Amino acid sequence: MLPADAPESRPPARTVGVILASGLSRRLGQPKQLVLLAGQALIWHATRAMLEAAPSGGVLVVTPSGELGGRIRAALGELDVRFAENPQPELGISESFRVGIAALPTGTGAASFALGDMPLVSTQMQRAVLEAYETTRAPMVLARFGPQGVRAPPHLFRADLFGHFGQPGDHGPRHLIEQFRDRAVWVDLPASALRDLDTPEDARAMQAIFEHGF
Repeated sequence: MLPADAPESRPPARTVGVILASGLSRRLGQPKQLVLLAGQALIWHATRAMLEAAPSGGVLVVTPSGELGGRIRAALGELDVRFAENPQPELGISESFRVGIAALPTGTGAASFALGDMPLVSTQMQRAVLEAYETTRAPMVLARFGPQGVRAPPHLFRADLFGHFGQPGDHGPRHLIEQFRDRAVWVDLPASALRDLDTPEDARAMQAIFEHGF
């Protein structure tokens, strides 16, 4: 059960931006996080957008462990972010959520989760999610894209929901969203930002977008 939304029960204001970037890129055949777009790794673009949105608690990036994780961290070396290693990325994105939550600093009041393979989600879009939470302190702030209202990250969750991230699988917290969606705040984002990168065709299309402009 969620607590009442009275001011005295609200969590601290610190909000952390979390970039989930520990996927195994099985369909792409190479680490998607490191695909170059306009001279920078894909993960750099996604992380910079969140960083420039200025979440009050900073930015945490969830990477794989081992050599790939080291390469991802190196690609982000100039950015002021923290890292958490996911030693079991094969368990799916739900494990990345849990690793990210476990690594949040004490006093975190909310976390806004974004995907490392959606570099067209801009700073302004990330900021819109953060501002919706700052204004409402809602339990969840959920993004939906385009006229069809496709639900996809960035999604923000208040700290009193962190204990509900227990279900396994290669999917986000759908059970949690369904359970508490009547108390969610929605942010509408353009359909063009929904594009992600999973296949070689996706990579070529994304590289063309960054080469010729959005």
